[in-house]
Amino acid sequence: MHGATPLGNTGVVPDPAGSATAVVDSTGIVTGWSAGAERLLGHAHQEVVGRPAAGLLDPGEDVEQGLAAALAGGSRVVSLRHRDGRRVAAWLRAYPSYDGEGNVQYFVLATVPEQPQPDWATTEDAFAQCLLPVMVFDSGLRALRASAGAARELGFSEEQMQGRRITEILPPHACRTVEDGMRRVFETGDFEQFLVRGRARPDARERAWSVAVSPIRTRSGRVRHVQLSALDVSEQHSARERLALLNDVSTHVGRTLDVTRTAQEMADVTVGRLADFVTIDLLDSLFRGVEPRPTATGTVALRRVAHQSVLPGAPEAVIRQGEVDQYPQYTPPARCLATGRPSLHRTIDEAIRNWQAADPERSRVVKSFGIHSVMVIPLRARGLTLGVAVLVRHQRQDPFDEDDLLLAQEIGARAAVAVDNARRYTLERTTALTLQRSLLPRRIAEQDAVEAAYRYLPARTRAGLGGDWFDVIPLSGARVALVVGDVVGHGLRASATMGRLRTAVRTLADVDLPADELLIHLDDLVTHLTAEEDSAVEPEAEAEAEPEPEPDLNISTGLIATCLYLVYDPVTRRCTAATAGHPPPAVVTPDGTVDFVDVPPGPPLGVGGLPFETVEWELPPGSLLALYTDGLIEGPEHDPGNGLTLLRRFLERPVFSLDALCDDLIHTLLPTQPQDDVALLVARTRAFDAGQVTTWDVPSDPAAVADTRAQVLEQLAEWRLHDLAFTAELVVSELVTNAIRYGLPPVQLRLIRDTSLICEVSDGSSTAPHLRRARTFDEGGRGLLLVAQLTQRWGTRHRADGKTIWAELDVTDA
Repeated sequence: MHGATPLGNTGVVPDPAGSATAVVDSTGIVTGWSAGAERLLGHAHQEVVGRPAAGLLDPGEDVEQGLAAALAGGSRVVSLRHRDGRRVAAWLRAYPSYDGEGNVQYFVLATVPEQPQPDWATTEDAFAQCLLPVMVFDSGLRALRASAGAARELGFSEEQMQGRRITEILPPHACRTVEDGMRRVFETGDFEQFLVRGRARPDARERAWSVAVSPIRTRSGRVRHVQLSALDVSEQHSARERLALLNDVSTHVGRTLDVTRTAQEMADVTVGRLADFVTIDLLDSLFRGVEPRPTATGTVALRRVAHQSVLPGAPEAVIRQGEVDQYPQYTPPARCLATGRPSLHRTIDEAIRNWQAADPERSRVVKSFGIHSVMVIPLRARGLTLGVAVLVRHQRQDPFDEDDLLLAQEIGARAAVAVDNARRYTLERTTALTLQRSLLPRRIAEQDAVEAAYRYLPARTRAGLGGDWFDVIPLSGARVALVVGDVVGHGLRASATMGRLRTAVRTLADVDLPADELLIHLDDLVTHLTAEEDSAVEPEAEAEAEPEPEPDLNISTGLIATCLYLVYDPVTRRCTAATAGHPPPAVVTPDGTVDFVDVPPGPPLGVGGLPFETVEWELPPGSLLALYTDGLIEGPEHDPGNGLTLLRRFLERPVFSLDALCDDLIHTLLPTQPQDDVALLVARTRAFDAGQVTTWDVPSDPAAVADTRAQVLEQLAEWRLHDLAFTAELVVSELVTNAIRYGLPPVQLRLIRDTSLICEVSDGSSTAPHLRRARTFDEGGRGLLLVAQLTQRWGTRHRADGKTIWAELDVTDA
């Protein structure tokens, strides 16, 4: 080794033994490079010869120290740099020699430390006997190797699977997912994991598999093969699916308090995830308002409330939704209702076969759709069985098992509570709505003063009905009162309070109280109602009640209501209004101008101790009045201010009919599901012309009565009311005589002719007359009795400067 080693002109070091050798001169330049060195580091001799040897060391090495140690005859492990950038650990040792010219050169020998050789036989056995399904595929996605676990699950031996694509091994539904995943791993070199659900072979049950695809690389880093492994996660996946299904039932079933919609939500959530076809049938008595009772023996009538299928249109349904079907007592649904227990069936069971034999249509459906598994679940809530749910499988090959039955039972229990809540709410709401409608006017009688239309829209919320109301009350002198009110709160209490207030308003209006005085009396009534409710609580009940948090001092716990009372006189064309915390009325004049009347704001009813004020204004004939509750102008999309702006904008449009106006206002200003009740009352005013009203000043002298009778007869002749002449003459004579005898001047008589003849006698006394029973020999006391017998109605109206006694005669009798 110390002699000269000729290299020739090529710079290639002879390497008969295949070792990695190189020749380096005294300056560190490579002058020779063997084939073994090329194999070790990947550099051809043309790329190395003539270049510094230090360039072959890894940049992390101490170049001078490593090379000097090797050239000094020592042995050292250094890190060399491969052509592709990898690090190669090798032992370096240099042997000095002389070239032909006597210069020192070094013969460098690189030796890779020996690695322990794997026991390939043991490794092969481990792969072949692996119970986990593992397979190796080449770049053509063809199988190279398969473990014992893969052979067991797929039903093929390793020799049968070799050279075959996954599409030739797995059922078709899972092939695309798996092949797409392997193809992506070949392209990206990234590990992938995904879930595949299905059968590993046609005769196996459906399971969930966690499939992992990882790359197998060459030393150069290229992806040469992919390894596929699968882990059975059916139990974990099934548990997650069951929890997710129960969560969806809790979230999506019972979102509305509607029986039919709640049942349909249960069917929609369940189908496709637990069953292929679901029917929900409820006892028909529930829809007649009858409380469900234990099912007696015999045929059971069930109404189909909902059904759903994985097939479009639910072709498996034997009856349509809303229809009633009769179930004999031996059928599974009837037994389920009688016992309250669920049942699990195969179509080959005796109970199902007997049912099919008695119902050819159901038998046809079972056979045509291949139904093979059935569950019947009772819908029980609060100890009552409301109906049954039938779950069917025909698309899935796996039959229902006991775990499915437990899951369906839990779903049925949760859905039954939602259905029962909806049923109870519907019953209570129907009761409250019936009560409320019975307390509201069913129709508005024809009025001389106005043409009116109304709309009442109950709220569609779980809070229940509110206490909104409206009324049109005829008053004396052809006047009319328009009323709109709102009791704060919802439910039967609010509806009952509304009825009491509406009755009170009608009673006070019959007395012809001014608007502000009427609201004062109404406020006293609400205060008394609150006191009565508070005193009605028994001490024992108070002691047993749970302690409540301290109430907010700004919130009253008693009854609170608002009210707007408006009176229109068609003779004077004047309006008088007062409000108790209610939104102002809108006035639309014939030219289309819209204004909200500036009524002095009064406190809501029930606050007590505060006064109310009235406002009076004149209206042109044909004007429009709009009274409403706050539900019309308040909503989720706008506040009251914006609501008034929208109402004004809409009222500025031309009005063709009052009914159309009400419908347009409701549809335009309100959402589909209003959160509060809405009462709307619109009225178009009428005005009496001068030919319909006649007024006389009567002297305070009994002798003037005769002249007054003559003037009345002359006016009746002009109005062609000859048939009323005798009655009207007698009524006027009695009223004028009483005013002269018992009243104070000035005395005035007014006749108003419209659909009735109205006689009004006014005087300066505030003392009201009253009927009394005259004895046989009494000379007086029969005047008002005659008036009451001869007229439709009569009464007294107080004014600031006296009173007015009025009586009405029916013109149609003339």
